[in-house]
Amino acid sequence: MVAGGARRGAFWTRRRAAVIAAAGVLLPVAAVSTAQAAPHAAEPAVFGHRGASGYRPEHTAGSYELAVQMGADYIEPDLVPTKDGVLVARHENEIGGTTDVSRHPEFASRRTTKTVDGTKVTGWFTEDFTLAELRTLRAVERLPDVRQRNTLYNGRYQVPTLQEVVDLAKSLGARYHRRVGIIPETKHPTYFRSIGLPLEGALIRTLKANGLDKRDGRAIVQSFEPSSLRILHRALRVPGLQDLSASGAPYDTVATGKGPTFAEMITPAGLKEIRTYAQWIGPDKSLVIRPRPDGTLGEPTTLVKDAHAAKLKVGPYTFRNENQFLPAALRNGTVPSDYGQAFREYEAFFKAGVDGLFSDNADTAVAARGDFLKD
Repeated sequence: MVAGGARRGAFWTRRRAAVIAAAGVLLPVAAVSTAQAAPHAAEPAVFGHRGASGYRPEHTAGSYELAVQMGADYIEPDLVPTKDGVLVARHENEIGGTTDVSRHPEFASRRTTKTVDGTKVTGWFTEDFTLAELRTLRAVERLPDVRQRNTLYNGRYQVPTLQEVVDLAKSLGARYHRRVGIIPETKHPTYFRSIGLPLEGALIRTLKANGLDKRDGRAIVQSFEPSSLRILHRALRVPGLQDLSASGAPYDTVATGKGPTFAEMITPAGLKEIRTYAQWIGPDKSLVIRPRPDGTLGEPTTLVKDAHAAKLKVGPYTFRNENQFLPAALRNGTVPSDYGQAFREYEAFFKAGVDGLFSDNADTAVAARGDFLKD
């Protein structure tokens, strides 16, 4: 244990020196004084996935605030537009499962079926509501059967705009005397471009208006679609993160018939291409460590090593405490919503050398990171 701890300490010392020398992409967000605003780069980042969505309805002020209280370095607003072009934080543009819109008879006629990224979806869509109309709705828990306790907070929060998330990150940073970063994701950018509501321009304007268009650790932009990240890369100086699914291809590749699959993107050549417009990859965690058929965690793949060779950082998704989201061998009992052995999963990924990770349970992620760094 002592030797392993010494090796890890030396590893993070080298990493800190490398980041300072590079003076490029900086990781967040440890405690800083108002006079010293440089983020701390020595630790893997904890990205509060949709806030602290393991404990509060996702993409709400309550979820984001709790994530920061728990020690998350960044909060993540997924972005979709309203009818009047305002970016709001929702994981999907269909809001039937994350708001109380179905209880509003005045919006019953807005329920419709659309094809989004090649899939037919029925429900209510943000692009059919003005911001003023969306303000009349309240957020609800997306997974009530899994996270029943979160339903206690149904109806307490509005759907926040991107600007409100930015303002919240600033105010929380001031309250807790540390820098709080944001890591917004453009959702379905090809689809929204096709209906005349492109996401990138509004995101670029908001980041620039708030002084968040610099490589100072306060913002990272992400998307599954390379074309969206390339637009952002040309206009901003912030790091980009290319999200990577375990199968299929980005929808901009599917829509145009041109571009790589996700499997091609994780090859050394594909990673080298990603580095031309991004500084991070955000892979499905199974691309970093694949569970064995018996439900135990296998050995790490070469992805982290290959990404680091391409000068890319690695922040896999999504870490959650509940049994149903863990490998079979790390589950406690048979109830899907019960907590399993999440710390063992975190430990394996930190040992694999990831530079950050997305978690619904920021407190668990921060505690696991602390265990790893002091071990």
